[in-house]
Amino acid sequence: MLKQRLITAAILIPLVIWVLLATSIQVLAGIMAIFVLIGAWEWAALCGWQTKLARSIYVIGVGSLLLASYWFWQYAAYTLIIASCWWLLALYWTWQYQQERDLLPTNSIYKALLGLVILLPAWIALLLLREESSQLLLFLFVLIWAADSGAYFAGKRWGKTKLANKVSPGKTLEGVAGALLMGLLIALSYILLQSLSVIFILLCLFTILASILGDLVESMFKRQMSMKDSGNILPGHGGMLDRIDSLTSAAPIFIGGWMLLRLLN
Repeated sequence: MLKQRLITAAILIPLVIWVLLATSIQVLAGIMAIFVLIGAWEWAALCGWQTKLARSIYVIGVGSLLLASYWFWQYAAYTLIIASCWWLLALYWTWQYQQERDLLPTNSIYKALLGLVILLPAWIALLLLREESSQLLLFLFVLIWAADSGAYFAGKRWGKTKLANKVSPGKTLEGVAGALLMGLLIALSYILLQSLSVIFILLCLFTILASILGDLVESMFKRQMSMKDSGNILPGHGGMLDRIDSLTSAAPIFIGGWMLLRLLN
């Protein structure tokens, strides 16, 4: 499994870096939309829609909203506020789930709407970051990759204390510490290079915690549907949602915090 993960990562990471830095924002929007639509296809299964027709209709709906968001950009940015409210609610649901009180909706329509709140603001947030700076966009990806790697290896080596065993048994507090430590190192390096305020470090650490929440939320919905992975499109990594779940929560939080820091300065 680890070998497959490393091979897949070795192929995808250079490609992702090229897309983030070397393409126009229009091309970037289109490529990221493909990832979102694949994620929508997988989310439709989490909604309980197993037929290709039902899942295709959902994907078409998400695609239409992506186009609308692209053309009405100034209004689409307000979805970040909706996303922030959703992730606060998601945090409460996760805590309740750990206490063996399942508040997750079972209605397919409700879950489909939640999919929109999870996927669309993340896509918009990434484009807003690109408009701000392609370097800042790449930094977010590096931050999440580093945190994910730190969590994986620290959890494997020292992980004993479960983070939320009812939600995701494999995650540990030691893994969270590893993620935060790697994020701290990346953030320190970046603020030294860019002469940023140390408050930026707090934003990065908060973003990492948000990324962990995104992972936990997807785990809850997969557990509800008795699914191990959201799909099998990426060898060793599961489905597309399994790869972008951290970004769906991290991206809106990061760009929102970045905008707030700019206002304060």
